[in-house]
Amino acid sequence: MHKMMIVALAMFAMVAAAPQQAPADNPVYILKHDSEITPDGYSFDFETSDGTSRQEKGTLKQVSEDHQALEVSGSYKYVGTDGLTYTVTFVADEHGFQPQEHVEHQQ
Repeated sequence: MHKMMIVALAMFAMVAAAPQQAPADNPVYILKHDSEITPDGYSFDFETSDGTSRQEKGTLKQVSEDHQALEVSGSYKYVGTDGLTYTVTFVADEHGFQPQEHVEHQQ
């Protein structure tokens, strides 16, 4: 059952991380894509030509003597319509989703 949950969560994460459709005159290309699913967790990493990237790792964590939970950590980065680069790092565990945002201002 844990393996099925890990695979389902990994698939959901990859679908949620899919880049938005670009205009036909400015296509976006995948520059890098790696992923791995193991019995103890998963990881993936991708980068696209428009400056979007995402890295994520999920591992099984022993929460109590008879209960395991998935702990997920990672980050994603994108360039907003305002030209600024937004980076979000996060941890999701038994304490919930804990994001931290950073904005890189143009100079």
